[in-house]
Amino acid sequence: MDQAIAKADTLLEAMGWIRQFRGKTTVIKLGGSLLEDRTALHHILLDVIFMETVGMRPVVVHGGGKAINQALADAGIEAKFSRGRRITDAPTLEIVKRVLAGDVNRLLTDEIERLGGRAMNLSFETTNVLFGEKLVPEDGEDLGFVGHVTRVDRQVIEGLSYTDQVPIIPSMCQGDDGAQYNVNADTAAMAVAQALGAEKLVFLSDVNGVRRDKDDPETVIHSLNVSEANRLISEGVIASGMIPKVEACLDTLGRGVGKIHIIDGKLRHSLLLEIYTTDGVGTQIVKDPNSAGQPTGSA
Repeated sequence: MDQAIAKADTLLEAMGWIRQFRGKTTVIKLGGSLLEDRTALHHILLDVIFMETVGMRPVVVHGGGKAINQALADAGIEAKFSRGRRITDAPTLEIVKRVLAGDVNRLLTDEIERLGGRAMNLSFETTNVLFGEKLVPEDGEDLGFVGHVTRVDRQVIEGLSYTDQVPIIPSMCQGDDGAQYNVNADTAAMAVAQALGAEKLVFLSDVNGVRRDKDDPETVIHSLNVSEANRLISEGVIASGMIPKVEACLDTLGRGVGKIHIIDGKLRHSLLLEIYTTDGVGTQIVKDPNSAGQPTGSA
C-alpha cells in the first residue's frame, strides 16, 4: 500500500506540470550515441508518447552521425570533418540522405507507432519542412553540401501536432533551387524551436547537463539564467565543447523559446523526470528574472 500511495503522490506532483505545459510545444533534439542504444531509445520514445498523451506537443528533430559513419565505411568512403562539421561531397550526401532522411527517420516513426503512439516522418521522401541554403563559414572553406535552415514550414508541423501526431524531422534542408543539404542537428532543432515558439527545447545528450567540473557528473548545475551562464563561460567553468552549445542556447532563448534543457538521454525516463518533476535531472537554461516573458516554475 505504501508503494501505491507513493505512486499516487508522484502523479499528483506531475499534475501541476502537466496542466502548465498542456497544449505547449516541446522540441526534442535526438542524436549521437542515443540512436545506437536501443534500450535508451526505447525509453525516450515512451517518454515522447507519454508527453503527447497528456497534452503536450512534442516535435522530434534527429541527427544520425554514427549510422552515417558506418554507412560511409561500408561504402569505402572516408568520413571527413572540419571544425565539427561533416564535409559533404556528392557521394557522401547520397548516403546521408539514405541514412538520415530515410532509415533513421522511418525507424523512429515506426517505433513510436509500434509502442502505441502516432507519428509522421517528415523528410525529402514524404513532406520536407526545413528549407535553407548552403553554409559558407567565415573562413570561406567549402564544406560541400552542408547547409543551414532559413525557413521552417510551421503550418505542416503544427497541423500534425494538432491531430495528436508526433512530427519526426531529420536534420537536412532543401534550397530554393532544389539542392539538398546536410545540417547540424543542434542548429536544426534550434531553428524548429524558434519557428514554433516552443515552450521548451530539450537536448538529449550523453552527459547529464552543464557541470561545474566537467568530469564529475555529481556537479551538474540544475538551473542557469543568461547572466549566470555568461559568467560561468567567462570564468572557464563552462569550457571547450560545451561553450558553443550553451552560447547557441542563449541565442535561442532570445528568439522566443521559453526554456532550454540539456539532459542525459541514457538515464531512464530522463525526459519525464526533467519536465514533470520539481527538481529535474539535468540543466535548464532560462531567461534572466527581469527579462520580459520570463517563464515561471522550475520544471
